[in-house]
Order: sequence, then C-alpha cells, then structure tokens
Amino acid sequence: MLPVLLLALLIYLVGGIVYFGFRRPGYSHLRHTISELGEDGALHRRAVSWGLFFPVGAGLVLGALLADTAALGGLLLCLGIGYVVAAVFPCDVGSPSSGSAKQAVHNLGGAVEYIGGIFFLHQTQSALLFQAVVPANVQLGLLIGCLLALSVPGFPGRGLVQRVAEVLLFGQALWLSFH
Repeated sequence: MLPVLLLALLIYLVGGIVYFGFRRPGYSHLRHTISELGEDGALHRRAVSWGLFFPVGAGLVLGALLADTAALGGLLLCLGIGYVVAAVFPCDVGSPSSGSAKQAVHNLGGAVEYIGGIFFLHQTQSALLFQAVVPANVQLGLLIGCLLALSVPGFPGRGLVQRVAEVLLFGQALWLSFH
C-alpha cells in the first residue's frame, strides 16, 4: 500500500511541477525553485499551494503513519512537513534566503525537509538504493552539497540542485518503502 501511495504522490508532484512550470512565463526548472511556482503574487499561487503542495504534503504525512520503520516514517514526515509548510507559508518572490517572517517559516519548513531527510537517510544508510555504485556517504554528501548550494543567494542552478535533492529524497523513500 505505501509504495503505491508514494508512487502516486511522486507522479502527481512531478506532473504538477511540470504543468505549473509550463504555465508560468519565464519559469526555468534549472534556475527557479519549486517553491517559486507558488510564491506571493504568482498567477497560480493558490492552485500550487492548495492543489499541489498541500495534498502531496498531507499524503507524505499519511505515508509516515503507514511506514514500517522509524527511519522511513521520519523521512516521510520531514518531506511532508516541508510541503505542508510550503503550502501554508508561500515564499516571497524569488524564494530568498531571508525576507519576511513568512519566508522565514517557509525556509524553516525546507530545512526540516532537507536536514531531517538527510538525518533519517543516514539512519538507514545500509538500505539505500544504488549503494553498489554510489556509497551511502557519497549520496548523503551530495544531499548536503545540494542544501548548501540552495542557500547561496543568486546561485544560478538553484532549480536544478533542488530537483536533484528532491529526486534523491523521494527516490530513496520510494525504494525504502519496498524494503
């Protein structure tokens, strides 16, 4: 049941990101963060926040309740918190590292998602996907590098780096749900 839920959420999220990215003039998946699809003043802000981020976040929290290990449950809970917070506290324009109080809460939600995700993946590193090719420490290091790059103001590849981190986190969560 849990793998089916996670796969459905992943397909829905990717489809929503592609769809809303296409609908937003000037949006680049390489330069812009996922949060910027629902930023203050964005044309489809409410649809992104409440039609994409919130259901994905709520589904991940539900998945955390269904998880059979504490590490997978913690990973899914952190991912879910990140998306629910992004829905309730949309980012300021450009999703800056600092800004309004709302942006601070938004960034805190992102920190829970990424730092918490790294923590829980570390807890289950012996079961991570692709270990024969890419050791767990390298995968976790890549996630840490993505987190650091995301925090650099004006970094031109923020969107790409964030998507790499999301693929790693969601991919590992889906993999772990099967094991």
